[in-house]
Order: sequence, then structure tokens, then C-alpha cells
Amino acid sequence: MTPIVFVLVLASALLHALWSVSIKGSRDPLVFNLLQQVSIVGVAALALPFINLSEIPTEVWRWLALTGVTHSLYFYWMSRAFEYGDITLVYPIARSAPAFLPLIAIPLFGESISTGGAAGIVIVVAGLWLVHASRGLRSSALTGPAARFAYLTLLSTIVYSLADKGAMAELAQAPWSSPIPRALAYCILLSLASSVLFSILALRRVGVARVVAATRTQLGPATAASINSLIGYGLILKAMETAPASYVVAVRQISVLFVMLLGAVTLRERPGPVRVLGGASTVAGVVLIALYGNPT
Repeated sequence: MTPIVFVLVLASALLHALWSVSIKGSRDPLVFNLLQQVSIVGVAALALPFINLSEIPTEVWRWLALTGVTHSLYFYWMSRAFEYGDITLVYPIARSAPAFLPLIAIPLFGESISTGGAAGIVIVVAGLWLVHASRGLRSSALTGPAARFAYLTLLSTIVYSLADKGAMAELAQAPWSSPIPRALAYCILLSLASSVLFSILALRRVGVARVVAATRTQLGPATAASINSLIGYGLILKAMETAPASYVVAVRQISVLFVMLLGAVTLRERPGPVRVLGGASTVAGVVLIALYGNPT
């Protein structure tokens, strides 16, 4: 992983942390995410005329269809998981994709993971669990409704990460004349694709009246979060043009450390020693990937 790519992923992780805090601070995660989708569609519609759709290869459209569906399910299942359980249970399960991604990315894309990089991925996931499980995690909770939606969220994360990697690998080789960079253009199209299915699922669950009632207080924060999300994921897609998806997804998990720091500053949360150890482990894993995460 080159220094430039590493910085891109770190910036994306910080934006993802800010996005997570905004969702956590909302009173209704499903409605908040639905308002985000409305905002994203508005932003994407303004940018669409500046994208030359004819330059996008057919294979990218196939990947886009797959990731559009799985991103929709990701937002829906994550919101449902938060309805049944708190972040202590949901987040470590949903963000464990780095533990499984290499098992598919290596044979599918021919990615090569070094010993140091593999060790870094394992340490990142271990640190992630320490950060959140330190608050107390009962084994019985791992089979409840919150956990089941979190497992589905994990599955969708793995699938869309692989689809996005495949799409960006193809798009990076395609001729490009649009003023909007490839990664951001793909992110805009992805946002449009994912918003349709998610909106249908969410509206069936919450109803139009509940969304309208939340618009006055939540539309502004949701719009800010949607722009944050577009930029943050655009940075990840840019990194995936050249870096292995296994490394990119693992390094992005340093967002849990940013969330912990933001919680300490804005919410006056005091992380205990186990959470501090988990944060340090995540940083150590990311450093290993940065230093030794080169193909063997």
C-alpha cells in the first residue's frame, strides 16, 4: 500500500467515523438513513450530466448492479440491527469483513497478501472486538435479532467490497474524459442505484408520515452526512483502483479509534483500559499493513 493510498484510506476512515457518530446521534436510524438517500439522490442528480456514461465499460455496469443491491441491503440491515441492539453488539460483527474478505479476494482477483499484511488484518479485527466488547457482550446476544441483522450486514459488506474492487479495477483501465474523477463518478452512480431498493424497504417499514415528521429536524444533518458519505466512499474507491481490497477494508477499520476519540471529546465518554488496548491493537494492525502489506 503506497503512502498516498494509505492517506486516502485514513481520510475515508475519519469521514466514516463522523458519519457513524451522526447516525448514532439520530433518534431514528432507519428514517435518518432514508433522508440521507434522498439527499444523495439530489446531489447525484446535479452531478450526473457531467459524467460521460458511454465511457463506462459493460463489466462495470454489471458490478454496479450487484453493489447497488448489496449497498441497499447494507443500509437497511444496519439500521434494523440498531433497532434491536446497541453499537456494542452490532458494530464488531458488522465490521469484521477484513477477517473474511481475503478468503474470496485472493482467488477472485488474484490478490497477494504478505505475511505482515495478514497479521495486520488479524490484529485489526481483534482490536475492533476489544474496543466494543469491553462494554460487556453476552454470548446469548450473538444469536438474537440484533446479531442476525448484524451478520447480514457483514455479508453485504463483504459482497459490495468485492464488487466495488472488481468495478474499480475495470474502470481504472477505461478511457476517461469526464470532469468528475472515475471513483467519484462511480460513487454517484452507486448512490443512485442503491437508493431505489433501500427507499422501498425503508418506506415499507416506517411509512411516509414518519419520514415527513422527521424532515424538519433531521434533513439538515442527514444531508451533511450524505455528502460526508459520498466523499468518504469516493476516497475508498480511489484506493481500490490500485490497492488490494483486503488491505483497504482492513485499514479503514481504524475508524473505530476515531469514533472512540470523538466519543471522548463530544460525548464525554471515558474509554476504559480494555477499549484503549483495543484501539492500540487496531492502530498496530494498521501500521503493520502500511509497512509490510506488500504482495509477496
